[in-house]
Amino acid sequence: MATADSSSSSSIFSLKNSRPPEDTVSYSIFPDSCLSASAAVSEELQSLHLQILNHVEPLTAPYIWQHQPFSLSITPAPLPHLSGHLRFGDNLEDEWFVVHILFEISKTFPNLSIRVWDSDGEFLLIECAFHLPKWLNPETSTNRVFVRRGRLRILPPSTFRETPNLEDALRFLASKDVDDAATSAPDAVQLQLSKKIGEYPERAYRNVHKVRVIVPVSVAWVLRHEPCLISSSIEGFYDRDIDSMKYAARMERLLPRGKQEEMVEVVVRMSRAMYAQLVQQKFQAPGCYPMPERSNIAKYMEAELGMKIACGLEMMYQMRKKQGEEGKESTWEAFKESLESSGYFEGLLPGSKEYKRLMEKAEGYYRNSALQSRASEVLSAPVKRIDEILALPHSADDFKNLELPPTDDDSWLYGGEDELNAALQERQNEMDFFNSKQKKKNKSKEQEEQGSASGKDFDESGLGGIAKSMQSFIEKMSSYKGAEVPEDRNLQDVNFDADQFMKDMETAMGHLVSVASCVGSRNCLLLTTSPWRRQSFEYFLLSEEQCFEYYSEKCSDMSIVSYQQDDYEDDSEHAEDIDEDGDDEFMPSYSDVLNKELKATTLDKTFVHAREESSKKKDEGTSNVDDEMEELTPVDVDFNLVKNFLESYSSQEGLSGPASNLLGLMGLRLPDDVGKGK
Repeated sequence: MATADSSSSSSIFSLKNSRPPEDTVSYSIFPDSCLSASAAVSEELQSLHLQILNHVEPLTAPYIWQHQPFSLSITPAPLPHLSGHLRFGDNLEDEWFVVHILFEISKTFPNLSIRVWDSDGEFLLIECAFHLPKWLNPETSTNRVFVRRGRLRILPPSTFRETPNLEDALRFLASKDVDDAATSAPDAVQLQLSKKIGEYPERAYRNVHKVRVIVPVSVAWVLRHEPCLISSSIEGFYDRDIDSMKYAARMERLLPRGKQEEMVEVVVRMSRAMYAQLVQQKFQAPGCYPMPERSNIAKYMEAELGMKIACGLEMMYQMRKKQGEEGKESTWEAFKESLESSGYFEGLLPGSKEYKRLMEKAEGYYRNSALQSRASEVLSAPVKRIDEILALPHSADDFKNLELPPTDDDSWLYGGEDELNAALQERQNEMDFFNSKQKKKNKSKEQEEQGSASGKDFDESGLGGIAKSMQSFIEKMSSYKGAEVPEDRNLQDVNFDADQFMKDMETAMGHLVSVASCVGSRNCLLLTTSPWRRQSFEYFLLSEEQCFEYYSEKCSDMSIVSYQQDDYEDDSEHAEDIDEDGDDEFMPSYSDVLNKELKATTLDKTFVHAREESSKKKDEGTSNVDDEMEELTPVDVDFNLVKNFLESYSSQEGLSGPASNLLGLMGLRLPDDVGKGK
């Protein structure tokens, strides 16, 4: 048998180098023995292949596949294993029936690890997405998701911190020391998959639709011997083009006598998707095709469906015959070639005793596997098989006096809205349940984080926490996922090129070095720096009135600066401005100038200064401070921050706003009456 392509060593999610078609499911079966076997295809793998085919045959026999049946072939690399792929087209039931078959295989053969994926990647995980652990996503799932012993296995980060390679993952799964509970997917995931897969195979069998049709005797003869060819027939009809329709106009192979050909009534089995493709396609019968009168509506509809099947079979036959390459990969010669390339004969000389023994085993394996995969052989070489069938003697008498079952009810074709709504409602219920759990979890977390701050006594320590949390917020770096404030998040420090930033700011805005970032309609967050203070930023939370004052007082020539002397850090560019004794005459004078500029505006009066707070605790007679010193009194940054936070929060009147949003990010929550009357 031919070897199938395998992408088992690539990422299931990305599959960048060998992305499967949109309507194809792929699967790989790795026996534990493949980890210790040589590069050659072992006899043990051949034996396993036949055992699996024998096991699944009763499951697949009653089923009609959309395009191709379930099949397996030996793939020698990167590890010797069994693999296959199945094109399900418009019939999604085929894909989930394959999943059911793979789970049944894993139950019967416990020493197997199975992978299954499609163009969406790990579609099993997509099915139970609301129940997955948080760490699992398309980037972290590579070589971590398998089916083993009837259960979904997920290798957690505790087993492999980095992405494991395929062989290491398989060795871990095969290890007898591994507890099943350590790799088994969460119970909620298992339950969700069980609900889906547990409907099979009964659901797959219900998907088969029986219908009476009137067809030429040659078509009836072919379908009697090979019912699986109905899929090729309908595919040929549904995917027809101008070139193939030329063959349907003549019907040379399946209607050689034209309108004189005998017509018979038979029952054909097809999937519901196939039936829908036939019924919903309008197609004019060829001039050479015999059609009954329209007076008998039931018989005419049977003849019309039969005409579409016959034309589809003719088009498929002629197109495949024209290509002339069918079945090449299924020949004994191709199978023998694959054995030689994989090292099966171990370099033995042809004609030697051991070579003959291996050859006999290979021939026996080929015959048995071809017998088990008969449908695959037929669909891979339909022209040859049709010619063989039509070479047998046949006539209309072979189909007379047969008791035919009635056509199945096709109300499902027109009344599927209820089923669709039920499926959508089930998904909606699942989403609602998930969101409800998340809300409860978040609410519980908020209550834990509130602590003493959520009670009636929101004291000064709670207010001080606002300033500390804000400082922590400024010093952290956000990512594309947003800013995360709580201190236990282990965020990295800000990586900021202040020099380049200042150059860009000076270029764009002249001497203005204040940066205002509006965070809501009621207040702004003002970040300020100065050319000599390269490594830090100060912040002010401006109220609505302060923001208006700032932008209406000709601020283009002014910079608001607040700094602490011990925060200053020298750099090589400015070290020469500071003498050895640490006496820096520039900084005080620079600060004086800036403060004088500030005092010339009304904005200065909107801030609370450090002395204003301390003066409340002193007698009026002891507060004899000259005017110059009073002008240079620094702003109390933390006090202003908390004060404006409370005012903004109070003005929201319990509604959502910038202050409550920022406090929520910092893990803080204020009572609704904080800030009122204070």
